[in-house]
Amino acid sequence: ELGFLMRGEVIWDKASSAGSSTAWGSWQSAANPTLRDVHEYILIFSRGTFGRKNLLKRESTISRDEFLEFTKSIWTFPSESARKLGHPAPFPVELPYRTIQLYTFEGDVVLDPFMGSGQTGVAAIKSNRRYVGYEINKEYAGLADRRIEEFRLEFGSPKLSDFTEE
Repeated sequence: ELGFLMRGEVIWDKASSAGSSTAWGSWQSAANPTLRDVHEYILIFSRGTFGRKNLLKRESTISRDEFLEFTKSIWTFPSESARKLGHPAPFPVELPYRTIQLYTFEGDVVLDPFMGSGQTGVAAIKSNRRYVGYEINKEYAGLADRRIEEFRLEFGSPKLSDFTEE
């Protein structure tokens, strides 16, 4: 009804960063073995059509090998530390980086309505895309702003305000 089409799903296998807790008790006499969630689903949607418009005839910014790797339905890399990033649900920059590379062109705008720790903003800058993010939690918005600014300064990327008049 909203006009979104499901393109597919990616399974993010983060097993290499999983903890060792699997049951109440020990592995030798587990009172209640539980499965460990070592993956997450990334659902890919597009609005209106499966194609992406390329009126300016822009080329991809990834190599053939990256394209083949990024289009696989299972991505394997560890998660980020919540303690290190200061956010309870962190994910590695690699996750949004891959989706940005697959579905946008250089110079496009990436929208992140749930900014969190700013990982998508960092991935957008890394990909030479512009970025707009929203976050309702002021603490996390400040964290994201600091992380994005630090990366921007290190990477040498301009701010949006560099292109707008006061």
